[in-house]
Amino acid sequence: MLTLPKAMVSRDIVIASSRTLPSFPSVVNRILSTLDDIDAHFDVLVQAVNRDPVISARVVSLANTAALRGMRAAAVVDIASAISLIGITRLRHITLISSLNTFFNGVARQGLPSFYWQYSMAAGICCEELELYADAPASLSEALLAGLLHDVGQLWLHCVYPVQTQHCQIQARQSAVDIEQLEQESFGVHHGTIGAWLAEHWSLPATVVAAIEGHHNPEKQVNNPLTALVHVAEVISNALDLVGSGGNKVTFLSSAACQLLGLTWTDDVRALFGRIEARASHANAFFADAP
Repeated sequence: MLTLPKAMVSRDIVIASSRTLPSFPSVVNRILSTLDDIDAHFDVLVQAVNRDPVISARVVSLANTAALRGMRAAAVVDIASAISLIGITRLRHITLISSLNTFFNGVARQGLPSFYWQYSMAAGICCEELELYADAPASLSEALLAGLLHDVGQLWLHCVYPVQTQHCQIQARQSAVDIEQLEQESFGVHHGTIGAWLAEHWSLPATVVAAIEGHHNPEKQVNNPLTALVHVAEVISNALDLVGSGGNKVTFLSSAACQLLGLTWTDDVRALFGRIEARASHANAFFADAP
C-alpha cells in the first residue's frame, strides 16, 4: 500500500491558507443576521439580487417558470415582478445557493473535483427537506447552509493537500475504515474540525459551526438538532446517490440523531425521499444551466 508523508494541520495553518481561497460571500452572513427582521431581511435580499447579475438571471428565470405555470401571458423582465412571483423564501434560497455556488466555482478552478458542488447542494436540500419532515427546531436557512458547507473541510484539504486527500478517500471507499480516521492519521485532524475552523473564521452561527464539526459523530452534540440534521442528510444523500457518482458508501447512521429528530422511518418516508431526489435533480440542473 502506498505510504504518503503525514502533514500536521493546525487551526493557524487552516486560517492562513484560507486566504488563498475566494472570499466567503458576505451576503450569507447578512441574510442570517436579519432573519428576524422582515424588512431588513427583504432589503438585504433585494440588494443581493440587484448587485449580482447571476442571481438576477436566476430569479427572473424561476419567476418566468412560475408565470408560465400560472398561464401568465407576458414574460417577466424586471426584478420587482420576479420577486413578487417567487416569494421571499425562494428568493432567500436562490441567493444563498447562488452565492455559495460562485464561491465553490472559484475554488474549483484550483482543482476541486467536479461533483463536489453538486454533492454539497444535494446535502443542503436534503437538510431542508428533513427539517420540514422532522419539524426540527432549526431554521431552514441554517439547515440549508449547514448542509451546503458540511464538507467544506474536505474542500480545504483538496486545495492544500490534494494527493494525500485523494489517497484517504480511495482508502475509505475500498475499506471499512471511516474517512475521519484516515484523515486523522494523515493530517492530525479530520475534515469536520477543519470545516468548523473555517466556518468560525467566517463568523457563521455557532450551531452551524458545531454541525459542520460533528456531522460524522452527532452523539457528542445531543443538544444541537442541526448536527443531527446534517448527519442524517449526508447519510440519505449517499444512500440515494443524488449526484450519481456511484462511489458513495453508507457506513453509519446514528440512532441518537434519528431519535432527536423523531425519525421513525415509516412508509411516508418514501414521499420524503421522492421530494429530495426531485429537488436535488432540479436544483443541480437549474444552477448548472443558469448564467
